[in-house]
Amino acid sequence: MSGFDLIIFDCDGVLVDSEVIASQVESKLLTDAGYPISAEELAERFAGLTWKDILFEVEREASIPFSATLLDASEALLDKKLAAEVVAIDGAAAAIARIAGPRCICSNSSGHRLKAMLARTGIDRLFGDHIYSAKDVGEGRTKPAPDVFLHGAGQFDADPANVLVIEDSVHGIEAATAAGMRVVGFTGGSHSYPGHADALTEAGAETVIHRMADLPATVKALAGWSELL
Repeated sequence: MSGFDLIIFDCDGVLVDSEVIASQVESKLLTDAGYPISAEELAERFAGLTWKDILFEVEREASIPFSATLLDASEALLDKKLAAEVVAIDGAAAAIARIAGPRCICSNSSGHRLKAMLARTGIDRLFGDHIYSAKDVGEGRTKPAPDVFLHGAGQFDADPANVLVIEDSVHGIEAATAAGMRVVGFTGGSHSYPGHADALTEAGAETVIHRMADLPATVKALAGWSELL
């Protein structure tokens, strides 16, 4: 066993290298709509948020009203691009297979997108039916709200205090800590930026890794630390 009741993985930027693709699509749409932003800046500022929440943030900041068609345009473009291009994070499947015990995925991505990305990369076989979308939990409950993490823990009757979350975004770490869970930050995705590890630590990650190959040893070390508390 891992020493934890449950290990929860985020999907985008942790299991599949999708954040960089999303940033490219969404930055172009925002720029074309009158809010110039590079893919790199978008990834740094908004990684972990849904496209809808990104639009709300930009509207509040810049007072630029966006049409509903912009939301639909991104979803269609991104679904098509991810289905054709997304790859697994290097070493993710091997690392997961080395960690015993219950595990699940809790993501802000839609259920159909999760299914497509995980099937394309072959990672779906490691989680079975334990793949949860925050969008299915309820309206307005996407990260940084803790609801999807609490939902995942509830499926296993796991104590949130003994759940470990693997996250790549500040918003995801805020959601996990709000759920009372421990967090490992991950910076191995193509969207990572200078200062990424520091940002994750400041948000509440106990430690940060850059390679999935380091995850099994990190889980073991954190479980051992728990036993000393």
